[in-house]
Amino acid sequence: MDNLILTTENQGVFTITLNRIDKKNALTNDMYKQLCQYFAYAEQTSSIHCVVIQGNEQCFCAGNDLHDFIQCSADDELAALAFVKVLSEFTKPLVAGVAGVAVGIGTTLLLHCDMVIAANNSKFKLPFTQLGLCPEAGSSLLLTQKVGPNKAFELMVLGQTFNAEQALSYGITNQTCQPDELLALTSDVAQAISNLPVESVMTSRRLIRQANKLALSQVISEESQAFSHLVKSEECKNILAKFFK
Repeated sequence: MDNLILTTENQGVFTITLNRIDKKNALTNDMYKQLCQYFAYAEQTSSIHCVVIQGNEQCFCAGNDLHDFIQCSADDELAALAFVKVLSEFTKPLVAGVAGVAVGIGTTLLLHCDMVIAANNSKFKLPFTQLGLCPEAGSSLLLTQKVGPNKAFELMVLGQTFNAEQALSYGITNQTCQPDELLALTSDVAQAISNLPVESVMTSRRLIRQANKLALSQVISEESQAFSHLVKSEECKNILAKFFK
C-alpha cells in the first residue's frame, strides 16, 4: 500500500504523486487516508510553501475505485469525505499536474487547486448521475461559479467527457502542454510560487478564497448528505453492481 502514493520534498515544494498506475490511480479508502495524512503534514510543516499533486504524464486519477467503493463500510466512506474537507480547508498553495484520465474526484479536486497544468492528452469526466450519485467536493458550487449553471448541469448531469482545451476555456486549468513537458512544468510553477515571499502568498490566497469559505463549507456538507443518501439507494446499488457482473 505504501508505494501507491509517493512523496518528495525539495526547496519548499512537497510533491504528492499518485502511483497506482495499473488502476489508473483510482483512489481506495486507504489512499484517501494517506492523502489526508500528507496534506496534514504539509499544512503543519513551516518549510513547505507549496504542494503539488500529480500522477504521471499518461494518467492523473480515474476517481474512486468502484470495487473498493462498493465494499466500503460507513466508516470507510468518511475517508473520502475527510479528504474533501482537508482539500477545502487547506491554506497553502496547491498545484496540480494532470494528464490522461481525470474522472470524478480526479476533476473535482482540481477546483480546489490554485494552479492546474494539463497535458493535451487529458480527458475530464464527471459521471455522477451515470452512477446514480450527485456532485461532490464542493463542485456544485465551484464549477457553477466557473461556467454557469447551464454548463455545470451539462458537465455534471450529462457527464460527457471534455478535453484539455475545453478545460482551459472553462477555467478549470491554467495552461496546457505536451505530456512529456507536464511534470517539469508543474514543478517549475510550484517552485516559482515557493520562491515568493511566503506571508504575502498565504495572505493573497486567503483573501482570494475568503468570500467562498462559508458557502463552500455548507455546500460540501449538503453534498455529502445527499451523496450518502444516494449511495445507499437501490438505484445506485443496481448501477454499481452492473460493473462487476
